[in-house]
Amino acid sequence: MEGVAIAAAVLGGLGLLFGGVLALADRFLKVEEDPRIEQVERLLPGSNCGACGQPGCRGLAERIVAGELPPSKCTVSSPSGLDAIADFLGVDVGAAEKQVARIHCGGGLGRARMLASYEGESSCRGAHLVGGGGLECSWGCLGLADCVRACTFDAMRMNGSRLPVVDVAKCTACGDCVVACPRALIDIVPLAHPLIVQCRAPLAAEAARHLCSAACDACGRCAADAAPGLVRMVSNLPVIDYAAGGPAAPAATYRCPTGAIRWVIGDQFQEDSAPVRSVHV
Repeated sequence: MEGVAIAAAVLGGLGLLFGGVLALADRFLKVEEDPRIEQVERLLPGSNCGACGQPGCRGLAERIVAGELPPSKCTVSSPSGLDAIADFLGVDVGAAEKQVARIHCGGGLGRARMLASYEGESSCRGAHLVGGGGLECSWGCLGLADCVRACTFDAMRMNGSRLPVVDVAKCTACGDCVVACPRALIDIVPLAHPLIVQCRAPLAAEAARHLCSAACDACGRCAADAAPGLVRMVSNLPVIDYAAGGPAAPAATYRCPTGAIRWVIGDQFQEDSAPVRSVHV
């Protein structure tokens, strides 16, 4: 019993010692936090979506209070919400370039060649792991809406061709849909970049057209018709470089025989309006 008592006394003493050390550390080493951070965090939407590039609204609030980022960096908040933050801190709201999700596939029902009927798990990731869900194109959209389910802002829907459509008015560029797509068919790009390549199949001529009537067949007409340097062909696909050339114009899309390069207008839905060319299986 004496040994137990000694052990209890030792443990109790150690507890008191460490407690005292922690109390002193809290008193003398504590870093005072700007109380404005908590207020700015309350004024932010609290979605913690990461679209601002920070680890949640708390991280963004810290950067805004520090003067490192403007309130407009939050793409989810309303204009009145951003004004409230700016007024509270006495700073400018700032201007942030609108970013949106864009889909790089124009295939879908009636265009992309199917090898089999897929009856497995209703998930793009699952279909991708099991022979591509019956889709012959290894680079095409599987149409099972993983991206739509991942969007917490109701900014995506599936159209009649089983392709995702982005509502740019609701899109916050959070990137959840990018992560959800197992074939890397979604990018976050500036809304001011209206030329969109809707194909990722690095094939040419008949090999591409065999898979999908909306596939890029590497004809190069878009590069020839665009402003110098704006579009170049890389691995049988057009690459749009807004920094190297410009200005962008819809003329780059006029002679595309398959509709693989598209001109997307401002804040309109990214509807699939290219002419349908049937694929015979």
